[in-house]
Amino acid sequence: MKALYFDKALRLCTVAAPKPKPGEALIKVTAVGICNTDLEILKGYMSFKGIPGHEFCGIVIKCDDSQLINKRVVGEINIGCRECSACNMNLTRHCPRRTVLGIQGKDGAMAQYLTLPVENLHTVSDNIEDSDAVFVEPLAAACEILEQIHLSPSHNIMVVGDGKLAALIAQILHVINPNVFVKGLQPEKIQLLKNLGLHADTKPFGHRTWDVIIEATGNPEGISLALEYIKPRGTIILKSTYNQKIAIDQNAIVINEINILGSRCGNFELA
Repeated sequence: MKALYFDKALRLCTVAAPKPKPGEALIKVTAVGICNTDLEILKGYMSFKGIPGHEFCGIVIKCDDSQLINKRVVGEINIGCRECSACNMNLTRHCPRRTVLGIQGKDGAMAQYLTLPVENLHTVSDNIEDSDAVFVEPLAAACEILEQIHLSPSHNIMVVGDGKLAALIAQILHVINPNVFVKGLQPEKIQLLKNLGLHADTKPFGHRTWDVIIEATGNPEGISLALEYIKPRGTIILKSTYNQKIAIDQNAIVINEINILGSRCGNFELA
């Protein structure tokens, strides 16, 4: 099969198609998304070697469950050991022995075929296009914020970032708080956000400080920017990962009693 393969450099090559293990499905990939994590992998993130890509839609072509054959599916990316305490709590994203599709120890979706455990798969409704279905994974990550923290219309909320994930987060939060503000850098992306009915600009306005800031810049400088605008005792939710260690002003966090909350993968059913 054709695949994009990364080993210090990204190249298009021909590799053997994966063979599903018991309990897995073989999936023909019909669409794949490009995430900032994929771009960080090209810089050495997670020391990944193999086929990247974790946002996908595809068709099941081989599976022990005959009812899944020819079904369009998307898939949760974390594959746990099914034995540890995290897996027993349905938190495979925190399994210490997990593999992660296209990120850690598991070839991903930038290929003609991939394999995933059947339990990771979710069927796609007929009224959803493949190009839209690839957004289920990042949309689930956006929804995870609402599982971690209670937000209301009374909160002053700012999303820092104007990429795909930031836009999804802003749209989700806009449902419960129509005054969510997005701070971005690129005028064309700012305009796209405004076209979606969101408040967005290159500079914050309205509130000098914010109760809650979601950092989704994909840039190591994002946390510093969030600390600049967060209110004392406010909460910063971190969504970005990078191929490098970053310096954080711990004094500002301690003195202003800032809550820092990491947020990663989410529930596909909610998305």
